[in-house]
Amino acid sequence: MKTLVNVIHPNLEGSSIVNKRWTEELRKYPEKFEVRNLYEIYPDGKINVTEEQKLVEAHNKIVFQFPIYWLSSPPLFKKWMDEVLSYGWAYGASSSYKLEGKKIALALTTSADEATYSDKGAFKYTLKEFTRPFEITFDWIKADYKPYFAFFGAPHTTDEAILKKVEQSAKEYVSFAESL
Repeated sequence: MKTLVNVIHPNLEGSSIVNKRWTEELRKYPEKFEVRNLYEIYPDGKINVTEEQKLVEAHNKIVFQFPIYWLSSPPLFKKWMDEVLSYGWAYGASSSYKLEGKKIALALTTSADEATYSDKGAFKYTLKEFTRPFEITFDWIKADYKPYFAFFGAPHTTDEAILKKVEQSAKEYVSFAESL
């Protein structure tokens, strides 16, 4: 069964070297990954909840790929969770836990380096601590939340050494998604 990858980047083609490259790499394996760009699918922000729920139900492994955006996710992901993970479908009555046992992971990019995400860094907390609300949410709905995959120091330049790091991360990301 394919892994569903929901890419949630408001400007994937314009400003994201890493997320764009990761998406390109995943799309080389259509037999393994169903890759969807939620900002492309929902440019007006109006989410087709029924369609999204059907897709989630049809997959046992789901990755949400996005840049850290003001120390959280882009707003469309929050909206997606608010609407798709509804009472009576994602949680509530015993028969409503549609994500129960499904493997869920985050694939994250951040322009800050890893040291910035530490108790001594500018943000004072680790990336794991910033992603705790996602972990709690997916635990609440009985999904099998997995550790995230992250790229720290996402570039805004095309320096050769940095591009090599991005290329390596794309290969590692595919391996990460396959191993869920």
